[in-house]
Amino acid sequence: MTTLVTGATGNTGRHVVAELVRRGERVRALTRNPAARFPAEVEPVAGTHNEPETLDAALHGVDRLHITVTPGLAEAGPELVRRAVAAGVRRLTVLWGGWVGPVEQAVADSGVEWTRLEAQEFMSNTLTWADSIRAEGVVREPYDLPSALIHEADIGAVAAVALLDDGHAGQAYNLTGPESLTPSERLTILSRALGRDIIFERITHEQAINRLTATGVAQADAEYVVGWYAESNDSSRTVDDTVPRLIGRPARTFTQWANEHTDRF
Repeated sequence: MTTLVTGATGNTGRHVVAELVRRGERVRALTRNPAARFPAEVEPVAGTHNEPETLDAALHGVDRLHITVTPGLAEAGPELVRRAVAAGVRRLTVLWGGWVGPVEQAVADSGVEWTRLEAQEFMSNTLTWADSIRAEGVVREPYDLPSALIHEADIGAVAAVALLDDGHAGQAYNLTGPESLTPSERLTILSRALGRDIIFERITHEQAINRLTATGVAQADAEYVVGWYAESNDSSRTVDDTVPRLIGRPARTFTQWANEHTDRF
């Protein structure tokens, strides 16, 4: 059986690919990066899930499909799901975009086995601090609220379980890491990993939005992102045991993540 992984070189997709390969599966990796390198067992396919009309060949012979909801997929995602099911895909996993939108709903209505991965904040979001840490040793954020961040490799491990093992159809899994940390607490851990101090400075809500829009992010998207941090909810800050229960080992800690990524800072 063959599994197609979309966004296969992204922060989470590459971990889905790695976990499937570790478990001896045949993997087809969809990526827009022609220079991407994969293990020999992986069949790379050029393309993007945002253009499902171009993916008939990529979907041919595929039994299982992993979708990562990314910007722009809301419009194309339902067509991707329709084409996947028509091509013979019988099991879907979808890493949600933070809420049940058109793609997530299309997966739930697909008529085949599906699992929704409702991951909370990714540890890799910390990489947005990398430039300011390298340049100034400073991180500027509007809020210092706790978040139960999850390591991307644990998302990949859960996706592989849902794709390969029975008993997960129709499930929506809340995925968190093993601890809830504020940005300043994460910086303490990152400072320890780097061996140097990093300063945390508060900025206003408006400054945070303007910082995002200055990089080309749409106003509505910027307001959503900053608003998410402003209104920390139970799901995002409360540690859930779903990850260790599904993968059979403790969830990875932020200390592990920081030690793995010191070169980025």
